[in-house]
Amino acid sequence: MNVHLQQSSIAKQSTIQVTGSKSESNRLLLLQALYPNLEIDNVSNSDDSKVMQKALLSVENHIDIHHAGTAMRFLTAYFSIQNNREVILTGSKRMQERPIAILVDALSQLGVAIRYEKNDGYPPIKIQGKQITQNKVTLKANVSSQYISALLLIAPKLENGLELTLDGEITSIPYINMTLSLLNDIGVATSFENNVIKVNPKSEIKKQKLTIESDWSSASYYYSIAAMAPVGTQITLASYKENSLQGDASLAKIYTQFGVETTFKDHKITLQKVATVAPETVITLDLKNAPDIAQTIAVTCFGLGIACDLKGLHTLKIKETDRLVALKTEIEKLGGNVTITDKTLQLETSSAINKDIKIATYQDHRMAMAFAPLALKTSIIIEEAFVVSKSYPTFWSDLKSIGFKISE
Repeated sequence: MNVHLQQSSIAKQSTIQVTGSKSESNRLLLLQALYPNLEIDNVSNSDDSKVMQKALLSVENHIDIHHAGTAMRFLTAYFSIQNNREVILTGSKRMQERPIAILVDALSQLGVAIRYEKNDGYPPIKIQGKQITQNKVTLKANVSSQYISALLLIAPKLENGLELTLDGEITSIPYINMTLSLLNDIGVATSFENNVIKVNPKSEIKKQKLTIESDWSSASYYYSIAAMAPVGTQITLASYKENSLQGDASLAKIYTQFGVETTFKDHKITLQKVATVAPETVITLDLKNAPDIAQTIAVTCFGLGIACDLKGLHTLKIKETDRLVALKTEIEKLGGNVTITDKTLQLETSSAINKDIKIATYQDHRMAMAFAPLALKTSIIIEEAFVVSKSYPTFWSDLKSIGFKISE
């Protein structure tokens, strides 16, 4: 179903409660499955987290995780240590085009038997769970952090823990640190020195409750809205903390370049538009530690008519769609001019935005949400708009609540 966003203006002041972080939720759901003494609060209401919960509770031997990439990586590791259990893990057509070989090879180094059911290197996969005694594995350091986190999350349940060596320059360090921090929170001892990560074994943990912070990736769309809104606009979001584990918390610093200031108070953040951006501005960023906000930033720049030069985007090619190609295609339909390589995106300065353009979303939630703020500048149509449920099911109703004019 498509949604039509008429050109809108928003309330001068508004407040939104954002769902729990999908990244934290999926990590803690897996840890809760390994350690039932763990209680968790403010779990994400995203499709991905619901799929994760359902799969972890399932007793079936055939599990379909649909479009949930994080779930595919984390569950591959999880089922590898379910002794004597055989599981076929599969997903959507697009999921069967997203590589899993790096993680399968690492688990094979540890002695797990995993077989490809269709195409080598891709789901569906058949996993023969076992008790793992080997404890050393090496991965290329520039791979998706989800492969690394998948191994780290099961590590304390391995008989001898895990020593993971990362070969080369590490990308997405914040997501690795998030995983290690959550392990520390439940009492697992870890270390991360140079390129070697060690996780000690821990058979049981004490009874405890952890509250998940709201999702910073979801907050990015409100930063984009604030950047395109008039000076003086304020948007308050709950529930956030200043020392976040999430890499996308870098938004607070990045968006100062767009004239948006962030203040933290009482587990809430308030975004305030304090200045306009000069038309000759060029936003230059390396987003290797926060690739999920690249779409939002590129569209913000286009909405403001300014240029950007973004790098560190190599992981975007294996997401729900090839996000670099998708961004180029959709921004150019709107009248922009974009140049991409396999890891960079450059947007030229522009002076106008085409009206009532249909934005294709490619079954990618972030495409739908990244382009929505442009309704502050022009009317726009978002195709397959309810793909947002993958990470943020109430997105459209939340936008309506702050003044966006939206119809199906």
